[in-house]
Amino acid sequence: MNWRTIIYVVLLVSLTVAKALPRTSQDVEGKTSIGQRFTQLHENNFKAIALIMFAQYVPGGTFGKAARMAEQVTALARSCAAAARDSPDCLKPLDRIFFDTICQEKNLPRIADCCAKEDSERNDCFLSLKNFSQGFIPPLERPDAEAACRNYSQHQQPLTAYFTYEVSRKHPFLPAPTILSVALRYEEMMKRCCGGAEGPSQHLEECFRTQAPKVVKPVREDALRQEHTCGILKKFGERTLKALKLTQISQKFPKADFVTVHKLVMDVADMHKDCCRGDMLDCMRDREDILQYVCSNQHILSSKIQQCCEQPVLQRSECIIHVENDDKPADLSPHIREFIEDNGICEHFAQEKDTHLARFLYEYSRRHPEFSTQMLLRIGKGYEDLLQECCRPGAPSGCCSRGEEELRKHIYETESVMRTSCDIYNEKGDYYFQNELLMSFTKKMPQLTSAELIKFTKEMTTIGSKCCQLGQDKLLRCAEENLDLVLGEICRRHLADPINPGVCRCCSSSYAFRRPCIGKLEVDESYVPLALTPGLFAFHGDLCTTEEEKLQHRKQEMLITLLKYKPQISPEHLGSVTAAFSAMRERCCGEANPEACFLKEGPELIKRSEKMLSA
Repeated sequence: MNWRTIIYVVLLVSLTVAKALPRTSQDVEGKTSIGQRFTQLHENNFKAIALIMFAQYVPGGTFGKAARMAEQVTALARSCAAAARDSPDCLKPLDRIFFDTICQEKNLPRIADCCAKEDSERNDCFLSLKNFSQGFIPPLERPDAEAACRNYSQHQQPLTAYFTYEVSRKHPFLPAPTILSVALRYEEMMKRCCGGAEGPSQHLEECFRTQAPKVVKPVREDALRQEHTCGILKKFGERTLKALKLTQISQKFPKADFVTVHKLVMDVADMHKDCCRGDMLDCMRDREDILQYVCSNQHILSSKIQQCCEQPVLQRSECIIHVENDDKPADLSPHIREFIEDNGICEHFAQEKDTHLARFLYEYSRRHPEFSTQMLLRIGKGYEDLLQECCRPGAPSGCCSRGEEELRKHIYETESVMRTSCDIYNEKGDYYFQNELLMSFTKKMPQLTSAELIKFTKEMTTIGSKCCQLGQDKLLRCAEENLDLVLGEICRRHLADPINPGVCRCCSSSYAFRRPCIGKLEVDESYVPLALTPGLFAFHGDLCTTEEEKLQHRKQEMLITLLKYKPQISPEHLGSVTAAFSAMRERCCGEANPEACFLKEGPELIKRSEKMLSA
């Protein structure tokens, strides 16, 4: 059976895959054998999961070696299921079998040290290779249309399996269900564009241009969300991750009681710990257990997830994540004054601090689906600070009552920031709104490259186009939660290559306050501006391009350079320089020889601008 058929079968079979896989070596020792696993999973599921595992654990290998190791493990499982149940190899835990298979393969990069270790230490070593591999493998790109269709029609290589391998090695922490789902979308794209038996589509390049993003974009988004969650866990710890999940689950399931929500929070946090660590087997098992619990308890969780739970298991998780929040209970009071007015709150806070704070966050979150999770976490932190102050000996009576006023002030300030940003976006549009962001972030983070600044501000502009058209009940949550993903990218960039002390403080001090902190950053005083060299501002004929997108990109690069040269430039001076540049461009692009014009006019513009800025 070829790999393409295997991918299809694995997508159609319920993920008993996850349930059948072992959680740890200790769980399977003397219990379920690889033969029994093979029988539970069926050969096609077993083989596909094996390919993903070998691609993720040995990202520096080749497709041929990963496929060969997958075939080898599958053959062992098949023989163990058939007759050789008592063979020593058949009694090994599944994870040990996988690592033994890798260690038997010759000429695989960077595995010798891992293979010299035993069991759990060996597992940890292979997990460290996953971390090492990230950033050394180029991202997924749109395939060459003609070559892809030629391979597809001739069946000279198992394209879908090869694509699965490539996604797996490029994203070593991406869960197997996500990868298999992407493989199905890839197969659908190949069928649509290459035309199957009828031959290739008449507009091959156009087909791939429109269809490839549908394949690649979900991979990037899923990988970004997972990297973001793992970044929070790594930087801010398990307590912050649990608080984040508590707000999200409380908003999603406002009818569920605290005990049920707390159980889900613990289970989801444990799942993320396994997934972020790279333990794919445990990650899959955890995910399946959570889905089974949620779908088995719909009556106490939500009336909105029935359709999700009727879908194949592979699609359930994504469906539940994106399904709208359940309606709040009809008898849910709008306020939670007992957390302010109850005489016993200080006693509860002293005796069971985390549980008391969790109950407050649960009650507040389920009442406010319109708030972002980050804002809810800030409210929770504000409540904790309030109790720490008001529950100390000698605190004045009525101390806690001022918390309501502070809360209203914070909500108003947050909503005002989002409204102001949307007002600017709606007034200026995508390009000029991004320019406003570029001016702000180049001053805050001049150490970033032009490409990075343009990328991050482009993502923020996309958030404006997505969220600023929404009503007030959805605007805040949409804007801040999406912005949080971009700020997470910036902070991971800082972690890999430090930007400046201000960014360090904002990315390290508090997850909940990261957005307000970065928003308040001003010009980085530690930055040494660029020196004015002959090549710093270069004006060429490419400024006369009729392709608006290329021209805008070129102008943004020049804007960034100007701000790195003069970080303290005033809006008035910036406007004057911009106007002078636009006049020069219009004049030179009207000449028969624009390049010669820029060569003459460019230095004059720089000289006049420098004189004005130095005045």
